[in-house]
Amino acid sequence: MPALALAGALTAKGARVTFIGTGRGLETELVPQAGYELDLADLRGLQRRLSPQIFLFIWSLIKGSADCARILKKRRPDVVVGGGGYVSWAPVFTAFLMRKPTLIVELDSYMGLANRVLAPLVKRVALSYEIPGRDGGKYLLAGRPMSRDLLEATAPAGREKFGLREDAPVVLASGGSLGARSINLACVEAFGVSHLPFQLVHVSGRRDFEVVKKLLRERGADPDNYHLLDYTVDLPLAAAAADLVIGRSGASVLEMAALGKPAVLVPYPYATADHQLKNAEWMVAAGAAEIILDADLSGLALKRKVEMLLGDRGRLAGMAAASARLGERDGAGKISDEIFAIAGK
Repeated sequence: MPALALAGALTAKGARVTFIGTGRGLETELVPQAGYELDLADLRGLQRRLSPQIFLFIWSLIKGSADCARILKKRRPDVVVGGGGYVSWAPVFTAFLMRKPTLIVELDSYMGLANRVLAPLVKRVALSYEIPGRDGGKYLLAGRPMSRDLLEATAPAGREKFGLREDAPVVLASGGSLGARSINLACVEAFGVSHLPFQLVHVSGRRDFEVVKKLLRERGADPDNYHLLDYTVDLPLAAAAADLVIGRSGASVLEMAALGKPAVLVPYPYATADHQLKNAEWMVAAGAAEIILDADLSGLALKRKVEMLLGDRGRLAGMAAASARLGERDGAGKISDEIFAIAGK
């Protein structure tokens, strides 16, 4: 999580960091595991269509804001940082009303609704990508905050962690923490064979894990080379071990670039303002990735693309070098410096 990466950089410089979350996400596991305190607020996202959920959102405007005011009075922070998304709006807006310095982080190439609303109110906006019309003044192009686990991950350590051999290429397929069904099914169709010529680490997400596991068993998939996982906290090690990465093209493309990894990207077709396609095109323009549109994704299409790239080691090396040139590895350091600056410390 970028928020934890930023917290690590702040802690290393002497700051005390606490988190605000909803209690319904991965933060309930990851934040305490990382050694940080977590306060809970009743925060909910705005549904873009008329439904009964609108009443829960209206309630959360009142209750969530009250929760955040209570938390900020208790914690007395020098700076409040918003990481984007609906969880950010109430803590940052409440901090603005309480005249506390604020900074928001935009992880995507398109500024989300919460950050667009908050941008005029905050001291600084840290961007991961260049965004037209968002430069100069309060805007800082810092790059994505990267965890030390990712920045220090190596291929030998990744191969050892996942039991991967040195004598065969490694491909990582992942659709994010929840998984991506279209990628999962395409991987099964393309690579669920009895003799796979490379090693595949397939992180399916917990939602689809049992279905994918059943399909692979029915197809007699290669047990030595097809490594199926539902979830792993060691994804940076898996990526470091990979010769090629298959995945969506959210903000994680910056992590691929930080590791210098070539990629086959399948943009999520319903992303706001089609920003995943823009992210993928950014990598393709640099020569670091290939795109398969979700509508065109099939087992055959994925199989052909992966075989073509693994079969041309020169091109794959060129893509890896292009990816590394895009990589910004000190986003957390730059943003933490800004936070100390606006705190006056």
